[in-house]
Amino acid sequence: MADLYSLENRRYLGSKAKLLDFIHKIVEEKCGAIHSFADIFGGTGNVGWSFNDIKTKVIINDFLKSNYLSYIAFFGKEKIDVKKLKSIIAIYNNVQTDEDNYFSFNFSNTYFNKNNCRKIGFIRDDIDNRYKTGELNEREKAYLVTSLLYAMDHIANTVGHYDAYRIDGDLNKKLTLKMLNVGSLSQNKNNEVFNEDANDLVKKIESDVVYIDPPYNSRQYCDAYHLLENVAIWNKPDVFGVAKKMKRGKDIKSDYCTQKAPTSFDNLIQNINSKFIIVSFNNMGTKGAGRSQSKLSDEDIIKSLSKRGKVEVFSVEYNQFTTGKTDIKGHQERLFVCEVFQDKYVKSPLNYTGGKFKLLPQLFSFFKEGETFVDVFGGGFNVGINSNCNKIIYNDKCNQLKRLIELICTYDYEQLTAKIKEIINQYSLSDTSTKGYEFYGCHSNDGVGKYNKPGYEKLKKDYNSMMDSEQRDILLLVLVFYSFNNQIRFNSRGEFNLPVGKRDFNDSTKNNLKHFISKAKTKNIVFMSCDFDSLKNDIDTNCFVYCDPPYYLGIASYNENKGWSKDDEIRLLNFLSYLNRKGVKFALSNLIKHKGKEHGLLITWCKENNFKVNIIKSNYSNSNYHITNKSGESVEVLVTNF
Repeated sequence: MADLYSLENRRYLGSKAKLLDFIHKIVEEKCGAIHSFADIFGGTGNVGWSFNDIKTKVIINDFLKSNYLSYIAFFGKEKIDVKKLKSIIAIYNNVQTDEDNYFSFNFSNTYFNKNNCRKIGFIRDDIDNRYKTGELNEREKAYLVTSLLYAMDHIANTVGHYDAYRIDGDLNKKLTLKMLNVGSLSQNKNNEVFNEDANDLVKKIESDVVYIDPPYNSRQYCDAYHLLENVAIWNKPDVFGVAKKMKRGKDIKSDYCTQKAPTSFDNLIQNINSKFIIVSFNNMGTKGAGRSQSKLSDEDIIKSLSKRGKVEVFSVEYNQFTTGKTDIKGHQERLFVCEVFQDKYVKSPLNYTGGKFKLLPQLFSFFKEGETFVDVFGGGFNVGINSNCNKIIYNDKCNQLKRLIELICTYDYEQLTAKIKEIINQYSLSDTSTKGYEFYGCHSNDGVGKYNKPGYEKLKKDYNSMMDSEQRDILLLVLVFYSFNNQIRFNSRGEFNLPVGKRDFNDSTKNNLKHFISKAKTKNIVFMSCDFDSLKNDIDTNCFVYCDPPYYLGIASYNENKGWSKDDEIRLLNFLSYLNRKGVKFALSNLIKHKGKEHGLLITWCKENNFKVNIIKSNYSNSNYHITNKSGESVEVLVTNF
């Protein structure tokens, strides 16, 4: 509409206005029906706006304030008084002022003539005054500022950005504000608008599709649009240089325009919670001028996306808008589409020996859960945390392990990771998810064990000499993340005694921790550390009891130092017989055959009680490195009394 400003009525680097049909075609073909769409490097907001309808929630974000204010105006949920805004815009368009102000003092006869500069400064001051007196609500203020920014951009004496102005340009154009074509409020009822670093935002949001259109090269958007950003923020800072730029802090500079781009991108991708991730990126590579060359390679993009799911690439010929005179042939815009692997179950952040994560689909297909799930030998808590029951009793005889699980389930993700990072920094341990391997003089194939060993040994010594406390539990958690195979093992004196491992607190561990904590927050969990016999009084017919004891036929770290004997096995079978007589449903994981040996005691017990023996497909060859005899068949079972 000629008498209205639409969202796309701005000149903007990398704008996808002409690619919307292509983007929608791919989303419809690959993602199907969606109910939420997140545009986390929104820019003008064109892509997010094209998905803005009654059925679809749009999450829109950009760390430039000038873009954020336009999002509030177009995507916002607050009601606006159209009649009032129309009246104010009419006043602004008729303003004549001879008084100088911040804007005219600094920008006259650069991007605009002196009269337009006086007018811009007057209007921007007046908008703030009306907001402070309560005449305007937040969205109405954003609406007027956006109209002003669009009017400025329409007549600005530039080539489409504000890195410089034209020496012989036309300064006689009239500044005219217009109403905005914001559509119906019903379209916006579920929308969310953000002004954050995208890498921080994705840790807080969830969407069917997350669309990513990051900066492609070294050209910082805060440099290209500093003047509009100045007017949006309106702190009236000092400006300098021919281009009249304000000081641009780190908060509006992007790592995606630097050599940090691959590391930042990988961190972003690993923290996204969505069904589909779509990355828009051209094929510039090393084409064009140095500043125009991509900071991310196709290899970087595909490597990061492949960690999360299946990746496909789609392309279309496209004539790019550049800031200079570069004429590049064969330019294509591509969409990297990742269908994220959707795990039904969350994985414990602790790599505890005998963990059942890979067996969960089989186990839960046999379970008949009640109101309360009792995880008698909780271990790393892979099974209990994924129960459909709201109430879960977690028990493990190892008090250190119980305290660790309780610590993880009690904290919020951000709080716990902050404490973990304090320990990492205190002991000078590596942080490859942020700084990469090269920063530590290491390679990903060899890991960071050599670098971490001095700090790790000091951390282990401090942990083993400390009295029980929450701080000691956090030290243990960090030890586990940096230990050999991220495992947990204590000697007969109760000291943690694993050597340093190759990995650190990486993105995979962070994702497991984040999702595990999120799941725990939906459950009522009771934490216990006692012998299984002591649980009898806590179990009734409303409970479903799962037992995953140390395997009598197996040899593992939890079965060392006479941790599980034949007498313990007999006591457990008697315990389960007692539960059966009480009418409590149970399931028992165990081995009936292993390395040429049969568990005669278990087999006889199952036959005498007519319990059902369900065969589980599993492989524990990587856990039994102590055993020299690798011949013979291992048969894992799930024994149930139903």
